[in-house]
Amino acid sequence: MRVLVTGITGFAGSHLADFLVRQKGVRVYGLRRRSSKLGNIRHLAGKIELYPSGTDNFLSLRRIVARIKPDRIFHLAAQSFVPLSWEKPAETLTSNILGELYLFEAVRGLGLKPLIHIAASSEEYGAVARKEIPIRETAPLAPLSPYGVSKVAQDLLGYQYQRSFKMNIIRTRAFSHTGPRQREDFVASNFAKQVALIEKGRQEPVIYVGNLEAVRDFTDVRDVVRAYWLALQKGAAGEVYNICSGKGHKIKEIVDLYLRRSRVKIKVKKDTRRMRPSDVPMLVGDASKFRKRTGWKPLIPFEKTLEDILNYWRSKVGAS
Repeated sequence: MRVLVTGITGFAGSHLADFLVRQKGVRVYGLRRRSSKLGNIRHLAGKIELYPSGTDNFLSLRRIVARIKPDRIFHLAAQSFVPLSWEKPAETLTSNILGELYLFEAVRGLGLKPLIHIAASSEEYGAVARKEIPIRETAPLAPLSPYGVSKVAQDLLGYQYQRSFKMNIIRTRAFSHTGPRQREDFVASNFAKQVALIEKGRQEPVIYVGNLEAVRDFTDVRDVVRAYWLALQKGAAGEVYNICSGKGHKIKEIVDLYLRRSRVKIKVKKDTRRMRPSDVPMLVGDASKFRKRTGWKPLIPFEKTLEDILNYWRSKVGAS
């Protein structure tokens, strides 16, 4: 089986690659931008085949898809950092929407029939009424960021291409997922890096935070990529599935755990620059549709995920 992963050098992409190389009979191919750093997948050298192309270059993308003729495609390439989407809305929309369109057109134009997974997002739901929580797939889509808008477009484009051209496209809406290798821009990773720097004496003993009252449904990325695989194994073309734990955690819980695990005493200080123009107060999902279809459930406890992130940053900071 030939499996193509776009965005393979990224956070989720690298963990998906880890998962795929362990599957019997799977050959893994990845797309990466020429400017992408390879640190997340360096340990997979010789186990995966990389192609230097982004999804924003249609001709290059088409040549690569024609050469690989993938049986399955996991489309993860995207501008995925929500705050950056306010700073660069045009870039976010262009990259995320056109990149997916080019992929679909490459596959369709070549007459290929792979199973295609589209990694959509819980950010599509945006402002959800409390009575609609936990959020099901039938909830209205009301995104509150350019990133959320771009994911709605990706989601619906996948639906449209499946209905119009009978392509084998399955969409998932993953809620917040985190784990080792996540960029320091993201909340759990950012706090962990600050703790690691403080422990090494390279930052004053203060963690700078934004809104600690927001509630998010966190799942370990290693559980999420397993869900992606099951989506193509057992999901139905044209359907969309939530991937989440169904449990809400205040951001403050992350800070509190890191403070308990810290080797030094640390204070917490609010930083107004870390506050978003609009922030969804609560995002907690209902994954019962996906669980019923595939039997999936998260296996890694939230506390274990956070400990792994903290130890990852301790290792990174120590090595530098």
